[in-house]
Amino acid sequence: MTTHDGFGRTIDYLRISVTDRCNLRCLYCMPEEGVPGRTHQEILRYEEIARLTRIAVDLGVRKVRITGGEPLVRPGLVSLVAMLRDIPGIEDLALTTNGTLLAPQAADLAAAGLDRVNVSLDSLQPERFARLTRGGRLQDTLDGLEAARRAGLHPIKINMVVVRGLNDDEVMDFARLTLDGWRVRFLEVMPLGEGAHWGGDGFIATAEVRGIIEDALGPLEPVESDPGGPARSWRVPGAAGEIGFISPVSEHFCGYCNRLRLTAEGRLLPCLFGTDYIDLRAALRGGADDGALRELLLRGIAAKPSGHHLDEGQAPTGRQMSGIGG
Repeated sequence: MTTHDGFGRTIDYLRISVTDRCNLRCLYCMPEEGVPGRTHQEILRYEEIARLTRIAVDLGVRKVRITGGEPLVRPGLVSLVAMLRDIPGIEDLALTTNGTLLAPQAADLAAAGLDRVNVSLDSLQPERFARLTRGGRLQDTLDGLEAARRAGLHPIKINMVVVRGLNDDEVMDFARLTLDGWRVRFLEVMPLGEGAHWGGDGFIATAEVRGIIEDALGPLEPVESDPGGPARSWRVPGAAGEIGFISPVSEHFCGYCNRLRLTAEGRLLPCLFGTDYIDLRAALRGGADDGALRELLLRGIAAKPSGHHLDEGQAPTGRQMSGIGG
């Protein structure tokens, strides 16, 4: 089955946040004191997540991504991966992580059926990494990347959020990683997380980042991209890896957005930047059968807006990125 929203977009991708907790406090994502964590009872149980995912797959979802917060801080995540892998119809099962807890879990995640990982990494300088994450260790993330490589969690994608005055002088260091086969994606910083993100003069548009790379390495060659994904992919001539650009503000991808988001507390978000949601947890724990849950998912799909208005300065307030899974 294939399901389309009101604007004809095929909806085949579900992002699942399993926790709003994180072991880091990145400057653009969370305040230094962290955010009030949800209680165990407030967040969805793994069995509830699997049930909702199975219904979503029946509606046409083929790609599932586990996110957070930092998903690997939640105990027993391997068991959720195994539950999701057992659902017929999922073609791509992925995880987004900061990588600091990945090394001891990568092999088990792969054995449970995880296909691949995206690793958030915003600096290759140990001292800067510690400052940006407010206490993280770069080596932990590098060890996680190596463990994922050994476990066969391919392709591994490194996500760098570029912030002026913070890490923009490392753009070329990351771009050169693609010469050795890594896939690196440069992301625009998004205006979410009151008091936690870098905005204003911290924002750098994709066009400027691309210009920095091409001034040093020459014109980039286009690479075929996932038509429903947010990244547009390129390659340095002769490089084994790829460069991707994700531009939610300057070149937003709303016109081909193919995703829904499920938060850790069971809210279905039709749009990352929207304020509307559907409370699936209440329905689950109120005794809703699969048919009723299916109708709620369809309602969420129908509620997807044509696009956001970040480029007009209209950002949602009272929202933390750590709570909605990016």
